[in-house]
Amino acid sequence: MKFGYKWIVAIVVAASIASVAQTQEIPSPDRAEEVADQHQGCMAGMKMPGCPGTKTQGKQHDDSDSMGMQPEDFVQSILSHTGSGTSVEPVSTPVPMLMSMKGSWMLMFHANIFVLDEQQSSARGGDKFFSTNWFMTMAQRKLGPGVFTARAMLSLEPASVTNRRYPLLFQQGESAFGVPIADGQHPHDFIMELAALYDLKLGEKSLLSFYFAATGDPAIGPAAYAHRASAFENPVGTLGHHQEDSTHIAADVVTVGFTHGIARIEASGFHGREPDEFRWEIDQGKIDSWSTRLTVEPRKNWSGQYSYARIASPEAVFSSENQERMTASVMYNRPFHEGNWANTLLWGRTRSLQDNSIFNSYLFESTARFRVRNYAWTRIESAERSNELILGENPLPPGFQEQPIGQVQAYTLGYDRDIDLVQHLASAIGAQVTTYGVPGSLKTIYGARPVGVAVFVRLRPFSGRARWPASVNRWAQGHKDSRARRPDGEPG
Repeated sequence: MKFGYKWIVAIVVAASIASVAQTQEIPSPDRAEEVADQHQGCMAGMKMPGCPGTKTQGKQHDDSDSMGMQPEDFVQSILSHTGSGTSVEPVSTPVPMLMSMKGSWMLMFHANIFVLDEQQSSARGGDKFFSTNWFMTMAQRKLGPGVFTARAMLSLEPASVTNRRYPLLFQQGESAFGVPIADGQHPHDFIMELAALYDLKLGEKSLLSFYFAATGDPAIGPAAYAHRASAFENPVGTLGHHQEDSTHIAADVVTVGFTHGIARIEASGFHGREPDEFRWEIDQGKIDSWSTRLTVEPRKNWSGQYSYARIASPEAVFSSENQERMTASVMYNRPFHEGNWANTLLWGRTRSLQDNSIFNSYLFESTARFRVRNYAWTRIESAERSNELILGENPLPPGFQEQPIGQVQAYTLGYDRDIDLVQHLASAIGAQVTTYGVPGSLKTIYGARPVGVAVFVRLRPFSGRARWPASVNRWAQGHKDSRARRPDGEPG
């Protein structure tokens, strides 16, 4: 894909968001709160006069019914476009955000910001003060027979993560200036996504979707770790990132998807090389890789996906090596009174098409929110590591061949609690501890029981008078009203 295509997409997205901003000034906090409250009262599936989606006197709801509202089914969940790329989570998953109407446009903004200090034991461990963060803006409106969405996702990590990495024991899979990054996670690009989407309903249960991104996320894997509800309180990356979801920032992405009922099939073309060292720039390259993904959401609380990809030359230090990738995942989300429980079980596998070396990773994440302000989470991983890790951050010797040397386990537990500092900004203070299971081949380098500790402040915008997004407020009220009839709440 040539340079012109990339900037056509960029200009379309930027112009759409700019035109929206010019239609009306950003409302005051009180006005934003009023808008959010209006949308809490006009939810999809609620038959209320004057609300979108209500059938009154022969009027049928149209494709724009689901914009900005808590989804009631799989098609509406896709239309909300609150995940990374075209990925989706269970329908019941809450998404905290700021939301406003500007004429015919629905504007949304959500973000996750961590400022943390990481301390690690082991000779390979590191200590660092840094910030991980992302910010997503979205503008959505009815256009012709369908719904148009413009979306931009940014990160300030190129500035807030110095020296092109933050400490993450046993992490590998990236490089900078021809040298592997070992025991560290690279920062995200400044422009994580710049995309235009168009959805066309083909009936009550069918949807045809198109996704064009100068930088974006092709149809591989579940939602990337930074955007999963099950990982929303965890400030650092996963060890299996490069087997599971490292393509979430890819160049020149084109995706088409078809949804019917509870199932969705997608196909993507994209440029396979991962972002380079220059994180402030927009990378580009021809479409040389492809992927396909099947997603099934049988009930509101469940989602599963299987994806397969052929990726051309993903790593700069192994530029002649192409890769096959497979992922499978199951997500379960359950709202409950004053809380929510989000879970992900994920498998990722890469195979070199040059020498047939295979790397597997396995992950389980779970985050529980309880009594409104409290969060507790865990992440359990087992990720295959290669002999490249033994060399550390040194140039690879001539003729080096990467081979698996064993599985590393990581066990993380964390807790944080929201405090009130700024209106419409959920602020939390928290900490997490990670311990590791080390294979024999690496114990002489890392020791038998390395540990990592992170202490952080987390910031996240939310709208409305209530701290919860509208979806959970509504569910909790329904739970109270029907407790005598359904004591266990909404069935899974």
